[in-house]
Amino acid sequence: MTKILVTCLSLFGLTLLLTLIVFPAPIGLKMQMDARAESVLVFDPARNAWVRKEGKKSRPGFGIKGKAPVVRELVSYPGSHRKGTIVINTTEKRLYRMEGDGKAMRYGIGVGREGFSWKGQERVTRKAEWPSWTPPAEMRRREKAKGINLPARMEGGIENPLGARALYLGNTLYRIHGTNQPWTIGQAVSSGCIRLTNDDIVHLFDSTRVGDLVIVQ
Repeated sequence: MTKILVTCLSLFGLTLLLTLIVFPAPIGLKMQMDARAESVLVFDPARNAWVRKEGKKSRPGFGIKGKAPVVRELVSYPGSHRKGTIVINTTEKRLYRMEGDGKAMRYGIGVGREGFSWKGQERVTRKAEWPSWTPPAEMRRREKAKGINLPARMEGGIENPLGARALYLGNTLYRIHGTNQPWTIGQAVSSGCIRLTNDDIVHLFDSTRVGDLVIVQ
């Protein structure tokens, strides 16, 4: 009886081993493993933070794997700018917010592509959380010529190109805003606006006041 039991257990073990070799994991488990492999960081507006979501991205631009492309940090910044002044270096693709005592918070940014960059000084005239987006008529015509039909208006949300927050500059159409394409930070890609990751724009937004000076170099 004992020999029969041992033989059965051995056969069961061999069968299990062969099953694992031929079928590495049950379908349900394999799907879970695939989901973990495709996990992404997505901005959660309720928590003002990047959170990990399991499962494949439903659309490009929904999140980003890993950390933000450029880590914000407090750095030394010589000069006589008042605390709260924002200096944007379009060549360096960095934004500096003056913190006083010769220090500034530095952020990575995306800037205007060739033909759309600009320089000057403006004041922050409005702040908006999860802003809606109304593409200018010129932009809609330009993109339509490429076969891209932009909406007349898009409500704020995770897929909105303006991202989680927006700082409006003077009476211009330019803004400092978040993005649904955080991997573009550090590149010249926009139509003149300055973009940050959603995490960074929330950080900047919370410390910026209407009336603060913005210098674009």
